Amino acid sequence: QHEAGAGALVSPAEAPESWYLALLGFAEHFRTSSPPKIRLCVHCLQAVFQFKPPQRVEARTHLQLGSVLYHHTKNSELARSHLEKAVTNQVPQFEDVKFEAASLLSELYCQQNLVDSAKPLLRKAIQISQQTPYWHCRLLFQLAQLHTLEKDLVSACDLLGVGAEYARVVGSEYTRALFLLSKGMLLLMERKLQEVHPLLTLCGQIVENWQGNPIQKESLRVFFLVLQVTHYLDAGQVKSVKPCLKQLQQCIQTISTLHDDEILPSNPADLFHWLPKEHMCVLVYLVTVMHSMQAGYLEKAQKYTDKALMQLEKLKMLDCSPILSSFQVILLEHIIMCRLVTGHKATALQEISQVCQLCQQSPRLFSNHAAQLHTLLGLYCISVNCMDNAEAQFTTALRLTTHQELWTFIVTNLASVYIREGNRHQELYSLLERINPDQSFPVRRFLRETLKMSNAEDLNRLTACSLVLLGHIFYVLGNHRESNNMVVPAMQLASKIPDMSVQLWSSALLKDLNKACGNTMDAHEAAQMHQNFSQQLLQDHIAACSLPEHNLISWTDGPPPVQFQAQNGPTTSLASLL
Repeated sequence: QHEAGAGALVSPAEAPESWYLALLGFAEHFRTSSPPKIRLCVHCLQAVFQFKPPQRVEARTHLQLGSVLYHHTKNSELARSHLEKAVTNQVPQFEDVKFEAASLLSELYCQQNLVDSAKPLLRKAIQISQQTPYWHCRLLFQLAQLHTLEKDLVSACDLLGVGAEYARVVGSEYTRALFLLSKGMLLLMERKLQEVHPLLTLCGQIVENWQGNPIQKESLRVFFLVLQVTHYLDAGQVKSVKPCLKQLQQCIQTISTLHDDEILPSNPADLFHWLPKEHMCVLVYLVTVMHSMQAGYLEKAQKYTDKALMQLEKLKMLDCSPILSSFQVILLEHIIMCRLVTGHKATALQEISQVCQLCQQSPRLFSNHAAQLHTLLGLYCISVNCMDNAEAQFTTALRLTTHQELWTFIVTNLASVYIREGNRHQELYSLLERINPDQSFPVRRFLRETLKMSNAEDLNRLTACSLVLLGHIFYVLGNHRESNNMVVPAMQLASKIPDMSVQLWSSALLKDLNKACGNTMDAHEAAQMHQNFSQQLLQDHIAACSLPEHNLISWTDGPPPVQFQAQNGPTTSLASLL
């Protein structure tokens, strides 16, 4: 959002006293020095109070001190004290100071886990800011964000709806679109698809009809297309989403060629932006990775992940925005799954430890991703055949999530653990009952339906898994020709992905099939392939289990551990491993 600039110089009309302008000038000089001299800046601002300044100067100085202390120091209590004084100022025609202070103070309250103090503060500021379009919209966005963080999406959607109507009334179609697109994002999170369709249609019309700053217009289009792409991917429509994804990639290329327009919009309600274009670029990489993972183009997913992570590292040197860490964690979650599929367990484990490190730095990030982190550890445990640990990790993840799709994914993987253990039939049937109460389904018919759907949408991994499983069923039934018709394309598709587990499974089936059919040479070739895959996986297995991070498989409670005990050596800090 547009910075109101608490540290900038005020006009002489507001502060006729030369001493004030001099102190403020010195404070600004120290604040903008390279490196910033924050202690001297604070001293200059504190000196203002020695002159017994007018009320309006006192209020603005409290705001400036609070802002500098909040953004540049760890003295949150002193920052809070100054901001609270700025909020309670009663100077007529000086509401901007009150609104900016309320905005900053609510952020500080949230950092201190004082959400119950932040909400009434924002509500009161919203009530009295209706004649100030920029601040009214900003405070509405902020309160909606706070409700979103609390997972109260109904209240957040209501506030965004109020904001959209207010923006329409004050003639800001641009900010109206921002409110509506934000609401659409929450409705997608809530899976309220019947409400999403008409809202996205309306947003599309507003975005196309709005004529204004080219960067603002293109950023609205990026927001709109990101929602469309994620909506398609959420429904598993990987093939159908390609035109939207292509538009999105073209759109971000257009934005990167545009120069920021220094001319401010004439309507103060338009003084917002969705994301900086550098952040949008990372986001487009991220949704491209999501698409590549779902489609089974794992090498492509790797390429875009590398590009995104490289850009993130550059951005994080200059920008401490929490959204960058969120992007980084989501990218790592995807690439970890990619590593496990392609048979790179040791690398996956090291990347899981990177996610742990990021979550150590942010309690909010950990609360949002704890279930996913334990799920990834569960998948790793399966890959190294630690089934007791896998069960513990999945059980922990189930306890930590309320997300329906993630819950189903975890339960399905837990069911696979019970199947592999072979003696957990009662637990398995109980889990299957929770996933699908109708147990009387014919397996082959459902697998064929899966094949049909996955082929239609280019879901290559799902197709490969369905083919090899059908091939296995036909082999057990003695239908060798039909089995071969399934296993050969499964192997070809698995090699293209590449999916190491399906290749291992397919090569074992091909070996048995050819042996049963008397094809000695083909059986020998398949046996050699199976041996090669087994050796690769075994070497990776040994490498992963010898890493100190392997001890993470025992972590099932509390925040991520700060360090790991090496199996055959001294304690190793996580930081030294990365």
